[in-house]
Amino acid sequence: MHIDDALTARKSIRAFRPDPVPLSLVTEILEIASRAPSGTNIQPWKVHVVAGETRLRLEAEVLAHRETQPADEGAEFPRTSKRKEPYITRMRTLGKEMYSLLGIPKGDKEANWRQWGRNYQFFDAPVGLIFTLDKDLDAMSFIDIGILMQSIMLAAKARGLDTCAQGAWNNYWSVTRRVLGVPEDEYIICGMSLGYADESAPVNTLVAEREPLSDFVTFHGFD
Repeated sequence: MHIDDALTARKSIRAFRPDPVPLSLVTEILEIASRAPSGTNIQPWKVHVVAGETRLRLEAEVLAHRETQPADEGAEFPRTSKRKEPYITRMRTLGKEMYSLLGIPKGDKEANWRQWGRNYQFFDAPVGLIFTLDKDLDAMSFIDIGILMQSIMLAAKARGLDTCAQGAWNNYWSVTRRVLGVPEDEYIICGMSLGYADESAPVNTLVAEREPLSDFVTFHGFD
């Protein structure tokens, strides 16, 4: 698949088939994605890849903890959530379209709670990835992890697999740390689902809008 095709075809998938993904294919994707650039080549990323019984245990324990701790623990690392326009409108537009496809009406808190919990099942993907980062590193290393994640998503798409990056995994991080044995000196940043898309699921027809270049690009020095 040409890189342009992978970029165009990639989208966040929120319903996966149970078909297993061979370890050899996961390894191949991670190997090629490891060519991602990082500031001064420090390659700060750590990736925990879960499948099989370990994935099921992680999901079960996070979901059980979530029921007893209904309020998110919040991200383990410092961040702000001060969103303003136009970001709020973009977020709400995506949410409205997605929940419409899921058949969840506005204000149905119980259905919303269940759907959000699907994050902690990796949307039924057979493989989940959890990304962590050394706590001593600065904000630039978060950029490096983002570049690695995009590389993984494109490498996966080029091989017929789909993904969904999941910020939800930086909540309830205490359980994830315990189950996967993540060292205390690493932040749990986010997760990612990896597998084969369930093409019959309406939610997977969602294609998020993209803003035109005129909204975010300023050209300097061109004739």
